[in-house]
Amino acid sequence: MSATRTEHDAFGPVAIPAGRYWGAQTQRALVLFAIGEERFQTGLVRAFGLQKIAAARANRRLGALDPALADAIEAAARELWQGAFDDHFPLTIWQTGSGTQTNMNANEVVANRANERLGQPLGTKSPVHPNDHVNRSQSSNDSFPTVMHIATALALRDRLVPALTELHRELAGKAEAFADVVKIGRTHLMDAVPMTMGQAFDAFARQVANGIARIEGTLPRLHLLPQGGTAVGTGLNAPPGFDAAFCDEAGELAGIAFAPNPSKFEGMAAHDALVEVSAALNVLAVSLLKIANDVRLLGSGPRCGLGELVIPDDGLTSSIMPGKRNPTIAEVVAQAAFQAIGNHATVLAAGASGNFELNVAKPVLIYNLLQSIRVLADSARVFAAGLVRGLEVDRARLDQNVANALLLATALNPVIGYDKVAHITAQALADGVTPREAALALGYVTGPDYDRLVDPRAMAGLDN
Repeated sequence: MSATRTEHDAFGPVAIPAGRYWGAQTQRALVLFAIGEERFQTGLVRAFGLQKIAAARANRRLGALDPALADAIEAAARELWQGAFDDHFPLTIWQTGSGTQTNMNANEVVANRANERLGQPLGTKSPVHPNDHVNRSQSSNDSFPTVMHIATALALRDRLVPALTELHRELAGKAEAFADVVKIGRTHLMDAVPMTMGQAFDAFARQVANGIARIEGTLPRLHLLPQGGTAVGTGLNAPPGFDAAFCDEAGELAGIAFAPNPSKFEGMAAHDALVEVSAALNVLAVSLLKIANDVRLLGSGPRCGLGELVIPDDGLTSSIMPGKRNPTIAEVVAQAAFQAIGNHATVLAAGASGNFELNVAKPVLIYNLLQSIRVLADSARVFAAGLVRGLEVDRARLDQNVANALLLATALNPVIGYDKVAHITAQALADGVTPREAALALGYVTGPDYDRLVDPRAMAGLDN
């Protein structure tokens, strides 16, 4: 049987694994909420370290905490922020809707580590107490949503936006590289009129650029923090100016211009800013799904499908068909998009679960939001480097498709009229010939006139 130590809280003694830095409240919750396996992402856990540093600094600035205790808390919380205690957050997301147990987990880890650094054994709560000192001027009700905002802001800045910027760069590069490659556009999945492959990739690049812009558009609300509202938004037990001091310190640590939410009540009872971020991710997921599907369809074959794009070999193949190459990365991107779209439904329901002065679905909301950021960022990065960067076009296939396209004859509409053009396309289809051959056979135009009027490059907007 593994060794334990005994800690005490208001409800009595609790046995805790000897080498763990969490305390009595975390251990009680671990037993009580034996639900699922979904644990908070390390980004959220580490953001608690940043939050506890900023709170200790603000308390010290305002004279609300002894400088020696503040220093001890900051040193321990910095280790938490740097990832030293990732394994000491055992709770799943299935806990009190305010996230109280995870906030207490952070308080206990920081207090125990601070005391250990001061030469005291784990569990002493002296000289640093998890509630009285680490949680000074705070409650879970304002601390947990503050950490939600900080973790989201950092994940967007450090993971998602850089990945999307890389994907945009690769797509825009292909738009330029394929600018003179004529292809047949498709509407309703059916042949339409000519365009260029560059135009198709420019549309993809613009979708991603718009996705970045939508994300950046959410930041002014995301950077408003509810810290300082304490239990219900009135600021009870926090010294005057704590919210501004906290945001100054958190902003310096994170490199983000955080500011106090002017309505702590709104920031604790509602999480519309986070729902807004999720909505931007939802649109992004839709964009990535469209791009991934188009790429894998344009690359389908290679001999019996469209085969217009040549998808780079990823080194993987079929378990039964030797040498088969599949658009694996595009399929991963699609699945990541499905996950984010589903997560958004959860975020919507969780965001609507504010009751009076407190939203009580914070854990499930932030878990799904951070998961969406992670899977979209990672899949966008892999998509850019592993697939888009190596894409090529099959020019011979494209030229053949363009030559056989019935609706090239659309360019004749202003000259001979819609009905005669319809006759040409129907005849070409029935006889299995090109529209040029059908037009000449029907006597509607001469060969030189057809070649002058039906120029695929000109129809696609390219110079002759």
